[in-house]
Amino acid sequence: MTIYQQRLLGRKSRSVVCLIGLFVAFALAPLSMSHAAGNKTNVAKAQVTKASAGKSKKVVVQSKRRVAVVIARKRASAKPLAVVDRASFGQIAGLHSASDQLNLKSSVALVVDQQTNEILYSKNDKAVLPIASLTKLMTGLLISEAHLPMDESIAITSEDVDTEKHSSSRLQVGSVLTRGELLHLALMSSENRAAHALARTSPGGLATFVAQMNAKARALGMTDTVYVEPTGLSSSNRSSAHDLVKLVDMAHQHPLLRELTTSPGFEVDVGRRTLQYNNTNRLVKNPTWDIGLQKTGYISEAGRCLVMQASVAGRKLIMVFLDSAGKLSRLGDAERVRHWLESGERRVSAKAAVPVVGG
Repeated sequence: MTIYQQRLLGRKSRSVVCLIGLFVAFALAPLSMSHAAGNKTNVAKAQVTKASAGKSKKVVVQSKRRVAVVIARKRASAKPLAVVDRASFGQIAGLHSASDQLNLKSSVALVVDQQTNEILYSKNDKAVLPIASLTKLMTGLLISEAHLPMDESIAITSEDVDTEKHSSSRLQVGSVLTRGELLHLALMSSENRAAHALARTSPGGLATFVAQMNAKARALGMTDTVYVEPTGLSSSNRSSAHDLVKLVDMAHQHPLLRELTTSPGFEVDVGRRTLQYNNTNRLVKNPTWDIGLQKTGYISEAGRCLVMQASVAGRKLIMVFLDSAGKLSRLGDAERVRHWLESGERRVSAKAAVPVVGG
C-alpha cells in the first residue's frame, strides 16, 4: 500500500469516527434535553411543594386560630351552669312527704281567720323553720314603731354588704337614701342592704336592734321565734306558722307597713342613676286579689316563703306558706287556698305533721 493510500485510509477512518461522534451526539441530545427538563420540572415541583406546604401550614395555623377564637367566644357567651339549690330544712326533715287536701307545694301552711282566730287550713303548722326575708317584717315593724324621721339620709356602707350568702345588691356602697326609701325597698323588694342599714343606724346600733327584735317576738307571744340578724339571710332566723300569724296581725295594724308591702313598684335616685324596683309578690298587681299586707322570703335553707293578710270570700284572712318547692308555687298555693275557700269548702285540713324542726 502506497503512502497516498495509507493517508486516504486514515482520512476515511477519521471521517467515520467524526460521523459516528456526530451520530452519537445527535442521538443523545434529546435525552440530555429531557434530563434537563426533568431536573427543571423536579425543581419546580419541589418549589411548588414547598410553597404548598407553607401555604397549608399557614392555613392550618389560621384554622386553628379561627377555632380558638370561636371556642373563646362561645365560652364567653355561654351561660353559667345553673346552681343547684341545697335541700331546705323542711325537705331534710321530710315535711314535703306530708299529704294535704289541696296538694300544696309548701311543706308548711296555715290559714287563719284574722277576726275569729279560726284555723281554716293547716299543714305541718307546728314546724319551726328558717324564715328568710319574712324577717324583714319584724325589722319594718320596729322601725315603724320607733317613730324615727323618715326623711333622714342614710348611707350604705361596707358593713351592709352580705357576708352570709354573698348576695348581690343594686345599692352600691356609698349610695345615700332616706330612711323611708330604705324601708320601702326592704319591705317591697326585700332589699338586704336596705334592711341592714336600717338596723345598723337605729338607736343603739345593730346588736341592740336584734335584741329588740327578739324582745318584740316574746311580747307578741312568738315562743318559737328567734332572730340573729335583721335581713333573713341567716338560716338561724327561725319561726313557726302560728308565730308568723301573730307577726302579720301586728304589722297589719300599721298603715305605713300596709302601704309599703303592697306597693307594686318604686323608683329611687342614687347619684347619677335612677333605680326601678318592683314588688317581689306579683299578686299585689292582680286585680282579683285584695291584699292588705304581704312579705316574701327565700334562702335555700328556708325554701320559698310567703305571708299575707288578704280578704277572701268575705273574710279577712292571714295566710302563711313556708318552704315551698318552686319559685312560683307559693303564689300557686295561695291561689289554691283562695279558690278552695271561695268554693264553700271551709273545713280544716290537718294531716299528720312531721316533728318540729330546729325547735
